[in-house]
Amino acid sequence: MKLKERVKAARVLVVGDVMLDRYWFGDVERISPEAPVPVARITKTDERAGGAANVARNIVALGGHAKLLSVVGDDEAGRNLERLLLDAGIDTCFHRDASISTTVKLRVLARQQQLLRIDFENLPNHEVLAAKLDEFKASLHGIDVVILSDYGKGSLAHVQAMIQAANTAGKPVLVDPKGDQYAAYAGATLLTPNRSEFRQVAGSWSNESELVEKAGQLREKLNLQALLVTRSEEGMTLFKDGEVVHKPTQAREVFDVSGAGDTVIATLGLMLAAGLSMPEAMEWSNKAAGIVVAKLGTAVATADELF
Repeated sequence: MKLKERVKAARVLVVGDVMLDRYWFGDVERISPEAPVPVARITKTDERAGGAANVARNIVALGGHAKLLSVVGDDEAGRNLERLLLDAGIDTCFHRDASISTTVKLRVLARQQQLLRIDFENLPNHEVLAAKLDEFKASLHGIDVVILSDYGKGSLAHVQAMIQAANTAGKPVLVDPKGDQYAAYAGATLLTPNRSEFRQVAGSWSNESELVEKAGQLREKLNLQALLVTRSEEGMTLFKDGEVVHKPTQAREVFDVSGAGDTVIATLGLMLAAGLSMPEAMEWSNKAAGIVVAKLGTAVATADELF
């Protein structure tokens, strides 16, 4: 069967922090008389799905099937985000927490430059998270791969229980980690920290052999099958069972790196679900990342672009 057909049959469960990315585009022609700041005259607005929702968007854009499980507020931003995802063909299961606001990142841009970013966010309550954990366990049947997308907004408070449940069900678990407390991710199949996140946890290195050593130590400590470190302009490196596979970056033009990590883990999970090996899946992830960094804002790579 062709890879495209295998991708169509692949089913990925995405769990994590979702957010609504709002973009206000405008022109700046003067400085405010009230304070030494530019005045942006807004001419266009746009809304996109961010965080774990962007991971799910990438999977569907590449032709796969994504089920998304997360927590949002009972508000206009949460409803807009759900509508965007349903329109994109994503099986969306949102638990609504009336005590919080849906995470929104508002970016004001002028002439393709970001002037300001404003964040609205709260942590969800425990009862809502416990209900989500039950649904997570029920959702493990009928999917091939689990992706846990941690943006530190509280949706993955039960991440260790999720990893254990996925392991029991025999489903590979890929985690895009956050912060420097990685103990909660122990037992995952693969972690995908970027270079600075990995340095935060493992400490700095001065050459490749030190990097390999630190990657091996982290894999052993957390009982991981593999570790994929995305290294910005240096490409990405996969550490697995004494095997180190490096792919140089494929980006011809870097325009905006926001959301590139979502594309990497989405493509990786989808290709593993389609039956590819980790090094093969990583090669496709690298290609997909090279496509999205040439686009503005939270973007996806499509099947036509990738294949």
